Amino acid sequence: MSAVNGTDIAEILDLDQLLVLMVLAIGVAMVAGNVFAIFQHHRGRKPEGEEGEFRAGRAYWLLAVGLIMTLWGAVSL
Repeated sequence: MSAVNGTDIAEILDLDQLLVLMVLAIGVAMVAGNVFAIFQHHRGRKPEGEEGEFRAGRAYWLLAVGLIMTLWGAVSL
């Protein structure tokens, strides 16, 4: 990495911490989005103007992946 006035850019941006926070944020977004989609499906609602059916297997798979990412990010903090 290049240095600015003797300070490493990676230290300034704290890239290791940034990666952990990004994984945590994406994991939380995946959990929240899929829980919302599953909840809305159980209530019998779907987005207006959207066609097609609810794919429960995909929603639960992405929920599980999001949970793993969230746990990994939280433990890594």
